[in-house]
Amino acid sequence: MPGGFHARLQRAWEVSDSALCVGLDPDLNRMPEPLDGRPDAIERFCIDIVDATADLVCAFKPQIAYFAAHGAEDQLERICTHIRDNHSDVVLILDAKRGDIGSTAEQYAREAFNRYGADAVTVNPYLGTDSIEPFLAAGGGVIALCRTSNPGGDELQMLEVEGEPLYIRVARMVAQRWAPLGDCGVVVGATYPRELARVRAEVGSLPILVPGVGAQGGSAADAVTSGADATGRGVIINSSRAILYAGSGAEYAEAARRVAITTRDDCRS
Repeated sequence: MPGGFHARLQRAWEVSDSALCVGLDPDLNRMPEPLDGRPDAIERFCIDIVDATADLVCAFKPQIAYFAAHGAEDQLERICTHIRDNHSDVVLILDAKRGDIGSTAEQYAREAFNRYGADAVTVNPYLGTDSIEPFLAAGGGVIALCRTSNPGGDELQMLEVEGEPLYIRVARMVAQRWAPLGDCGVVVGATYPRELARVRAEVGSLPILVPGVGAQGGSAADAVTSGADATGRGVIINSSRAILYAGSGAEYAEAARRVAITTRDDCRS
């Protein structure tokens, strides 16, 4: 992995002057017409989106399921290599939501940081501290699911634990137990701005990955207002489908860029 996650992210914020992250979720059913049916459609689509938006973002976040479901992990490797080689100031977050223990977690860490060269990987905190130690020992960053943007997240995340919701306990665990071990962050959905503000109060200056902007209805401006740290940064505002599928014809990359500019400017506002 090319340097520590926090240092890389700080530089990305400074170079881009942007909190925007573009999620790479390539759906073969939504490929633009010029790529429809091509064996390399996933790779070509993602690289075109990356090149069209790289100067507007602090991070790219490929979601591994969209690649693995089609046996396209080799295409994901080449996309990650392209990002590192051609847009080296942009942080690479592997959205894999891993969660396991011992030697299995070590293999997931090797996958994220050695195979794909990610700066950080999303993880499920349910298995506790020992499940993320192999990731941090490998020198990579971990971003723990905390208050997710899906409605079903309430079933566990809002459970009361000694008078406070479980997601607050997760945020405190990451800030107090995990952060001394390495570079950490948390995930909080843009659809819950009040909870986002509560998490910011718990985690201090740790970065917060904020999905749910765009297609899921979250507001980029509200997410920054609720989640920014004392320096005015601290958030990684992710938008995936609204940017990726802004156009379906030959100008799909240009259409993605236009929506990315609007979303970046919403973050700045």
